[in-house]
Amino acid sequence: MTAVSDEQVRKAVDEDMLERLASPKAGEVEQLDAWWRANNYLTIGQIYLQGNPLLREPLAPRHIKPRLLGHWGTSPGLSLIYAHVSRLIRHTAQQAIYLAGPGHGGPALVAAGYLEGTYSEIYPNVSQDEAGMLRLFRQFSSPGGIPSHVSVTTPGSIHEGGELGYVLVHAFGAVMDNPDLLAVAVVGDGEAETGPLEGSWKGLSFLNPERDGAVLPILHLNGAKIAGPTVLSRKDPDEVRRLLEGHGYEVLEVEGSDLPGMHHRFAATLAEAWSKIRTIQHLARTGGWDGTRPRWPLIVLRSPKGWTGPDKVDGVQMEGTWRSHQVPLSGVRDNPEHLAILESWLRSYRPEELFDATGAPTELVRGLAPEGELRMSASPHANGGLLTRDLALPDFRGYAVEVPRPAQLRAESTRRLGELLRDVYRDNPDTFRLFCPDETNSNRLGAVFEVSDRAFAERVTAEDVAISRNGRVMEVLSEHNCHGWLEGYTLTGRHGMFATYEAFAMVSASQTVQHGKWLQEASRLPWRAKVPSLNVLLTSTAWRNDHNGFSHQGPGLIQVVLTQRGDVARVYLPPDANCLLSVADHCLRSRSYINLIVIDKQPQLQWLNIDQAIEHCARGAGIWDWAGTDDGTSDPDIVLACAGDVVTMETVAAAQILKERLPGFKVRVVNVVDLMTLPRPKDHPHGMSGTLFTELFTDTVDVVFAFHGYPGAIHQLVHGRPDADRFRVRGFIEEGTTTTPFDMTVRNRASRYHLVMDAINNARRLPRGASDLMAWCERKLAEHQAYVVEHLEDMPEVREWSLGDWAKKG
Repeated sequence: MTAVSDEQVRKAVDEDMLERLASPKAGEVEQLDAWWRANNYLTIGQIYLQGNPLLREPLAPRHIKPRLLGHWGTSPGLSLIYAHVSRLIRHTAQQAIYLAGPGHGGPALVAAGYLEGTYSEIYPNVSQDEAGMLRLFRQFSSPGGIPSHVSVTTPGSIHEGGELGYVLVHAFGAVMDNPDLLAVAVVGDGEAETGPLEGSWKGLSFLNPERDGAVLPILHLNGAKIAGPTVLSRKDPDEVRRLLEGHGYEVLEVEGSDLPGMHHRFAATLAEAWSKIRTIQHLARTGGWDGTRPRWPLIVLRSPKGWTGPDKVDGVQMEGTWRSHQVPLSGVRDNPEHLAILESWLRSYRPEELFDATGAPTELVRGLAPEGELRMSASPHANGGLLTRDLALPDFRGYAVEVPRPAQLRAESTRRLGELLRDVYRDNPDTFRLFCPDETNSNRLGAVFEVSDRAFAERVTAEDVAISRNGRVMEVLSEHNCHGWLEGYTLTGRHGMFATYEAFAMVSASQTVQHGKWLQEASRLPWRAKVPSLNVLLTSTAWRNDHNGFSHQGPGLIQVVLTQRGDVARVYLPPDANCLLSVADHCLRSRSYINLIVIDKQPQLQWLNIDQAIEHCARGAGIWDWAGTDDGTSDPDIVLACAGDVVTMETVAAAQILKERLPGFKVRVVNVVDLMTLPRPKDHPHGMSGTLFTELFTDTVDVVFAFHGYPGAIHQLVHGRPDADRFRVRGFIEEGTTTTPFDMTVRNRASRYHLVMDAINNARRLPRGASDLMAWCERKLAEHQAYVVEHLEDMPEVREWSLGDWAKKG
């Protein structure tokens, strides 16, 4: 689709409204400028002042904070944009949220919420008077206060400022299936240098203007980052424009620092951008869209770094340079000249015109803010739990695998999950999406394509399969985009799942960490409503990458999630399809967690029928009596524990070897599906009681634990349990290559033969025949090594193993 024409705009947007937006009257410009000056004043006050907030007396060293922290350089531009979008909302009643990508522009957005009144509504002690303003200043970047970035404590935020690179993906996720929402996403020019941001411009290739809202990116080029110039600010403007046009945007540009000229130019540019967005949506929603990708508008704003701040300090240029990025005047307490510059700077905004005798914003300032929930700091879209509706979930029992006996049947477990997700899509046409980096079919979730295509706004050819502009399955070969879209989607109140290959989940691991931190802090804020959980499914796991090599073998995200606090972190390792269905149903119903689910996509043995699976998952861990030889009358000789699908098979196989070859040797098999049941209750809400832990693992018997991930994770989780040193953990130890499934367990010393030898070495007693069995295991490992090289596949007795084979032998 070519850019929207003026004629199309005239047909879609009220001309008088557009004229009012584009040409603010003198009184409106005065109002815009007053609000902007007030926001700049409050921003500087947060960075510097601990007293004298309204400058009722000359500024003195005692009024200055002992530690000066914060970021001034980007804040004036952020405030200018906020003021003008607020004016747009007042005229149009447009629902909008504001995402601040540039670094630590926190004081500007905190100040905006304060001027709109939202901040005082949420935090009554930060009232709109002199005392409240002082609290506003003192809390900023201070112990017991708030961070310097646009954090979860900031009303109206769904994006952690300073989490560089993700502002656009959060914005695009927020507007999917949200047709009336405009996400204004300010991209800092330092942020624009990051890989995730560079990859996220393509979000417009997946928006459907019939069904989705709109993202208005504003690339804020102020020339510098923390210690030098930025790449895009030093490029020729034509080159920047061509770059952004190449991504598919219609580029609108605003530049300068003159006032009131900048207010007029930005108002006209914002009006043009908004009218083009509304026209695109009008055409799409009234049958006038030809189906090609719209050319959405994008604004490039060029304004000086540290605009309206000190021009020079000690003869060194500040405004317009990297020196104004953080705190332009650092020695204010000890340097009278700097103190005088600060006072002059603050008084240049004429605070006596902006705040009345009580310290409240004057009517001139207050009048710019929209009303109620149209205020960006009060938008329910930025507190998505307020808008969340429960998913209509089918009964997951209807997708169960029939399991008459354990380990007789093989099935692709994730394929059953795909069938469940297909019907979740069908029953929730605007509140659920799957996000997957081009791997939906590969991960056996392709049943979703029976009810929804992949979303794609670019050209579609006859060879494409299940791809259309009406699709709602999100596939793009970028973990950053998929993860970030899901974050924006859930934080605005909808549900979803991010599915990816296990090793490549580490590409977006920092996003998982940051989202976890957001949820952790949000849980402490009573005004933040709980949002749908971030559900992450990892498949194509370390243990089953038959044609891929070492690069595809890494279970690191488990370790990452374990570092999150217990009120957020959940890790599930379902051993089969029925457990996966039970776990998925629980996760899709949950709120404000990071749910990590790990299971392979390849055909695997099925262990439990659906009723057994539900009970097992509800407990989180349990003894599999049928797999061991423990009669429960006394402690076993060894406990074989497992968590993870492949290692569960190796554990049960090891138990069967011991059962056959060491009669009378008492083996207990424990399977763990909810990894977070292992810590003590005081360490995690899911931690099992000491009584249950003893029932499963005893207090004294050694435990050989086969684990899907890095062995250290289990040691970390059982810390503080009775005699934790008795846990001998086998897991992934960074041994891998392109090889067979069983060879992966051998290379990582987690095979059934290694587990048998561990059991013998750590048993309470050595039964007769133990040394012969040790030798037999060594021979089997040697036999395997020779066989796999010769035949390029695992030995039949391993490849085709099931409990039925052992039952026949017995």
